[in-house]
Amino acid sequence: MNAPTDPSQTATVHTASQQAAPAQPAQPPHIRRHTLERVAHAALQIGATLSQNGASLRVAHEGARMIANGFGVEVLGMRSGYTSFEITVAYGRDAITRMTQIGPHGVNHRLDFAVRELALRASVGTMAPEEIETELERLKRDTPRHPPWLVAIATGAACAAFGRLLGADWLAFIPVLAAASVGQGLRHILIKRRVNVFVVAAIIGCVSATLGGLGARLAGSHTMELAMMASILLLVPGVPSTNAQTDIMDGYPTMGSARAIWVVMIMVFAVTGLWIAEFLLKVQM
Repeated sequence: MNAPTDPSQTATVHTASQQAAPAQPAQPPHIRRHTLERVAHAALQIGATLSQNGASLRVAHEGARMIANGFGVEVLGMRSGYTSFEITVAYGRDAITRMTQIGPHGVNHRLDFAVRELALRASVGTMAPEEIETELERLKRDTPRHPPWLVAIATGAACAAFGRLLGADWLAFIPVLAAASVGQGLRHILIKRRVNVFVVAAIIGCVSATLGGLGARLAGSHTMELAMMASILLLVPGVPSTNAQTDIMDGYPTMGSARAIWVVMIMVFAVTGLWIAEFLLKVQM
């Protein structure tokens, strides 16, 4: 026959087991699949916008991850190509993968840093996915830009200054400034009309080099060849070159290689335009 159980002993055992049980972490509120999709879409838009406006791929991935983490959502993986951005997010047993297309790559540091700030604000979980998307669209629309004429003049001045550093004489300074300014203005028009970016590089290389060389010749410069080269320095893709190296060093060789090939293609077409200008002006480099 079993001995009767002492109630005080039973209570003691229950109390000890309750004390030994580890405390359960607080769980975030349940996220429905529709909300998970909205989170994935918001993260995609942040990552794609950063990637196409001058940020390295590591920064773009971190921005997308901050959006997901702000909702307690786990990022299972991200994949980025030169024209696409893909993310897989999960919450509990639900997991979805979404992909979006990346538009033409460019450099817009104002928008880049504004989107980074948005991702930082959203990472604390105080914004709904719809609010993030609305704010992102506002930033794309309202982030101020310098007027095209100011950008053209500043670009021309920079090319002329680099020409002096490369050894061009003062007589070539104004021709290079004018040629590069015209080239930048023409590039703005052609890109706005969605002309192929490589064709644009060849056209600007030819026009700017021809104007710079002809202007230097008429001004009596003895460094006409340097003036022609300085006039197309606006085509040198500095930020994409840096991002290509950064992406490869950060462990994204596919994206880094794609950017490096794009840089090489731009330079090939720019030099092709320069060769045509040399032929037109009968210059022996």
